[in-house]
Amino acid sequence: MSQVKVTPVDVAVGILMKPNGDVLLGQRPAGKPYDGYWEFPGGKVEAGEAILDALKREFVEELGLHIVSAEPWCGVEYVYPHAHVRLHFYISREWHGEPQSLEGQAFAWQGEVGVEPLLPATIPLLEWLDVVRREAC
Repeated sequence: MSQVKVTPVDVAVGILMKPNGDVLLGQRPAGKPYDGYWEFPGGKVEAGEAILDALKREFVEELGLHIVSAEPWCGVEYVYPHAHVRLHFYISREWHGEPQSLEGQAFAWQGEVGVEPLLPATIPLLEWLDVVRREAC
């Protein structure tokens, strides 16, 4: 029996980075897969939508923040039991507003990441991100 190839879902993910290197993590709200796990904020890219536009939309919808600029950083594919995702990570050092919990989610600025549990696709990126954060300081 051959396996059906599933097209990955494109997801725009934003890493907000303060001048001191701290980054914003959000906790997945109740009712979503992996609820309670911590991740970098973002969401699905809609059909015909540019990835950066999706990122900007998601940050307004989830956190009430307006991204001024963001640079593409890396891409990661990850297969969860519920979905095959293609994560497009952007780093933003410029935004307007303060994070608000518009979907009832917790969020936290982290230097050394101390929140748990972390979404599995996030874990390998933390070491790479530490290099970027050291360069930013």
